[in-house]
Amino acid sequence: MTPQRVTLITLGVANLDRAKDFYGALGWSPAQEQEGVAFYQMNGLALGLFGRAALAEDQGRAGAELGTGAITLAQNFATIEEVDAAFAAALAAGATVLKRPEKVFWGGYSGYYADPDGHVWELAMNPFWPLAEDGSLTLPDAS
Repeated sequence: MTPQRVTLITLGVANLDRAKDFYGALGWSPAQEQEGVAFYQMNGLALGLFGRAALAEDQGRAGAELGTGAITLAQNFATIEEVDAAFAAALAAGATVLKRPEKVFWGGYSGYYADPDGHVWELAMNPFWPLAEDGSLTLPDAS
């Protein structure tokens, strides 16, 4: 088994219904739901939304205050127009603007928003990282 992989990313949320409504407005739908948690199938991995208090307890840290914003999740797109459309959809769904999409120093185009729980998302177009037809990314050979 390949050790360098991620199979599930779980975001702690203050209100699961609100979080599901936000991601639903972006066109996402849960593949599985259980009491207090929703799972979304992604390209080769899953994203979970889990109430913060229940997540802290599941981690063995009952009562811990879980923070947000120290990690960035990202979606890459093939064009600037796709970035702008996805950014507009996120704002319409209730996201908070952190940085509007713009041309950036590394030669691409990107912007950042926070979901209603403060989780930071980057939306980007990187001309050096071609995407597969399904939107998945395989880093190009650096040699």
